[in-house]
Amino acid sequence: MQHSFEYYPERDEDAYAIEALLDRAFGHDRHNKTSYRFRDGIAPLRDLALTGWLDGRLVGTVRFWPVVIDRRWPALLLGPLAVDPEMRGRGCGIHLMRQSLANARARGHERVILVGDLPYYSRVGFRQVPEGTLTLPGPFDPARLLMLELVPGAMAGIRGPVGRADSRDSAAFAVPGGAEEPQQYCEGKQR
Repeated sequence: MQHSFEYYPERDEDAYAIEALLDRAFGHDRHNKTSYRFRDGIAPLRDLALTGWLDGRLVGTVRFWPVVIDRRWPALLLGPLAVDPEMRGRGCGIHLMRQSLANARARGHERVILVGDLPYYSRVGFRQVPEGTLTLPGPFDPARLLMLELVPGAMAGIRGPVGRADSRDSAAFAVPGGAEEPQQYCEGKQR
């Protein structure tokens, strides 16, 4: 019997399953990472958040968070991207990421950053941020700070600290028709 991996926009009722998946994938101490400082108290951008399902079980998730570089340039912080440990190596994470990045590009976002492994994320176009260009508010390995230009040249000349997007900045992330549009990311039934 062939199983199909299906993709859907994240729903409120997925929250518990997503947290359990993140704990399995990254451990309970994941909240200590610098990237979580951008996430605390701020909701992910729901129009970009995707979940991956196999036979009715959540096996993957990707989220984006609004950040601002040098208080001027809006950017997306990708992550966490998580795949159930039993599903790793099957391309689920790459597919979730490709689809969510295509959605971000289609909605007019220009740049994405993340902290992660270059060999993995380079498969979808990420490259290392030139050392000394961007800083994060906490410990991080500069070799793992990566960027992707969704619009060619979107990172040209941009440098400075990466900060949390606050209510002043949220308008830069509002996308007309965002989460209201029905979306289907796979063949088969839609929830």
